[in-house]
Amino acid sequence: MSSQLDPIVLNFLYVILGGVLTLLFMKLGCSMFNKIVSFNISDELGKGNIAVGLMVMGLFIGVGTALGLVIGLGLS
Repeated sequence: MSSQLDPIVLNFLYVILGGVLTLLFMKLGCSMFNKIVSFNISDELGKGNIAVGLMVMGLFIGVGTALGLVIGLGLS
């Protein structure tokens, strides 16, 4: 291996860093959203509230897509 990192190793590092950042931002987003709404998300999910589940799903998809675009476009 030369003095520069091998592109395959560098891609794996990007994937690991991107995955960790995505999980952290999803946790932060869910925590912030839980403070904004007038109900507890965990309690409502425990009761089987499908609407809250769909809301959380949309939140995770949105944060994941946004962060994936930022990381993906930052590689070019």
